[in-house]
Amino acid sequence: MISNPWILLLLFCGLVGPFALDFHMHYPDEIYYRDAAVKMLQTGDYLTTYLGSGELRFNKPILTYWAVLAGFKLFGVHAFGSRFFFLLSGAATVGLTYLLGKTVFGDRKIAGTAALISASNPILIFASTRSIPDVLLVLTLTGSAVGFAGLLRDGEQAKKKFLWLLYLGLALAFEVKGLPALALGGLGILYLRFNPWQRVSWKKLLYLPALLVALGISLFWFVAMWQLHGSSFLDSFLEDQVGRRVTSRVLLVLQNGMVATLLLIGMFLPWVALAISNVKDTLTSAWKENPQFFAFVLLWALAILGMSSLTSKFFERYLLPVTPVLAVWLAWILVRGGGLERAKGLKVAALLLLSLVALLVGVNSWVLFTGSSGGVSFVYIGLGVLFLGYGVRAFLRSSVLPPEVLAFSILFIFFQLTGITRLISLPHQGSQAAGVVEEIRVDRPIGFAGNLYEGSKIRMSLGASYNLVNLSRKGWKEEAKNYTYLILEDRLLSDWDTVGYTVTLASNHLDGKSLPDLLRTRTIADRERLWEKQGRRYYLLQKK
Repeated sequence: MISNPWILLLLFCGLVGPFALDFHMHYPDEIYYRDAAVKMLQTGDYLTTYLGSGELRFNKPILTYWAVLAGFKLFGVHAFGSRFFFLLSGAATVGLTYLLGKTVFGDRKIAGTAALISASNPILIFASTRSIPDVLLVLTLTGSAVGFAGLLRDGEQAKKKFLWLLYLGLALAFEVKGLPALALGGLGILYLRFNPWQRVSWKKLLYLPALLVALGISLFWFVAMWQLHGSSFLDSFLEDQVGRRVTSRVLLVLQNGMVATLLLIGMFLPWVALAISNVKDTLTSAWKENPQFFAFVLLWALAILGMSSLTSKFFERYLLPVTPVLAVWLAWILVRGGGLERAKGLKVAALLLLSLVALLVGVNSWVLFTGSSGGVSFVYIGLGVLFLGYGVRAFLRSSVLPPEVLAFSILFIFFQLTGITRLISLPHQGSQAAGVVEEIRVDRPIGFAGNLYEGSKIRMSLGASYNLVNLSRKGWKEEAKNYTYLILEDRLLSDWDTVGYTVTLASNHLDGKSLPDLLRTRTIADRERLWEKQGRRYYLLQKK
C-alpha cells in the first residue's frame, strides 16, 4: 500500500495535468466562468459576473470565477491559467480523502486505499480537467466531511479544529454552488445532533467563532450583489438553483434515480467488484464496528441521489460531492472483508486495465509511425511502456497484486488518451485566432458570431487587451454592422456580404467525430486533406 499520499497527489497531477491544462477536451459550462474572469480583468470589478455578450449572469456564487481569475493573474490568460487551480483541487481532494480515512479509522491501509479509489474515480478525474464548480464543491465538502468525522468519532470531546473544518468547508462550498452545499450540510448537522450513537449537543455545535466566520464567508458575495444590483440578482440565482433545475415529473424522477444509482456504482469499478464476495457478513461487522459513520455515509449518499433524481436534466457530475466519503466507506469494506487479498479478482481487473493501457500505447505508436505528432508521442509511448513493464512485472511476480496497479492503470488510460486527443484539439481555435488578430494589430472591439464555446476560447486567448463581443443569434447581422472587425463561423460567412471586407482565415479545427477518420489515415498528406474536408473554420473580417 502506498504509504505517502504526496506521491499519489504528484502522480495525479502529472498524469491528469496534460489532459487538464490545455483544451484536449472542452466542457460547455466552462465558458461562463472563463468569460466572466476575462471581463473582470478588463473592468477591475471582481464581484460582478458577465457573459461574453456583456449581459449580467448571477446563476452561481463567486468562488469558481475567482479560481479562474486567480489562475489568469498568476500564469496569464490561457488554458493553463484557467484550469490550474481546478487540477490542484482534484489532487487536494485525493489528499483530503486520505485524511478523512485516517480521521475515521486511524488506519493507514484504509486511508491509503480510499485515496487510491478517489484518485482513480473517472468523475473526479474529468472534474479536475474543467474550470467549473464541481471539483471545488467536492474539495470543500470533503474538508467539511473531515470535520463531521472528527465530531462523529469524539463527540463532546472533539477538538475545535473539527468544528472549524465543518463550518468553513460548508461556507466555501456554499460560495461555490449554493443550495446543494446547504442541503448536505444541514442534514449532516442534524445527524450529529440526533443520531443515537454519538450525539453532539447544540452547545458544542453552536461554536460562535467558527459559525460567525463561516456566515460572513457564505453571505459576503450575496450581500455585495444585493448592494450593487438589487434583488434582481437573487431572482436569477434562485431560478438557476431551484426553478428550472427541479422537476416534478414522477417518471423523470424515477429515471434519473435509476441512472444515478447505476452510475454511482459504476464510477467505483473495479473496486466495488472486489467487495462483492462475502459482502453481507462484511457489512454486518462494519456496522457493528462503526455504526455512526456507516449511517452518515448512507445519509449523504441517499441525499445526493435524491437531489440528482429531482433535477430536470441529470449529469454524472452531480454525484461527485459525496464520492470521497463513499471512497472511505468502500475502502473500509475492502480492507475489513479481505477484498484486497483476493488474488484472482485483482489480477482479472488488472489484466483488463493494463490491456486498455497497452491498446492506447499502440494507438499513440501508430500516430508516431504515421508522422503526425512529432516527438511528443515519444513521451507518451515511453512512459506507457515503462508503466506496462511495471504492471506486467507485478502481475507475474506477485501472488496478490498491490492495489496501486489498478489506480495507476486508470490514471495512465487518461494520460494516454491525451496523446490521441491532441491530434484534433491542438492548437485550439483560440490560440490560432489570437495569432491572426495580433498579426493584423486589431485595435477595436471585435464582433463574434458562431459557436459560443469556441468564441470563449478565442476571447480567452486574446486576453484582456482585446474586447470580443458575442453577437445575438437572431440579430447578429444587424449588430455586426457596428463593428470594424468580425470573427464569423464558416456556416455564417455565406450569409454575410463580404464586399468591402478583407477576409482572413483565423482558425481551422476538427471535432471529436473526425477522430476515427483521422486515425485511419496513413500519411500526413491524407490528414491534411481530412482537415480541408471536415475542418470547421473561423474567419476574421476587417472593413477596408
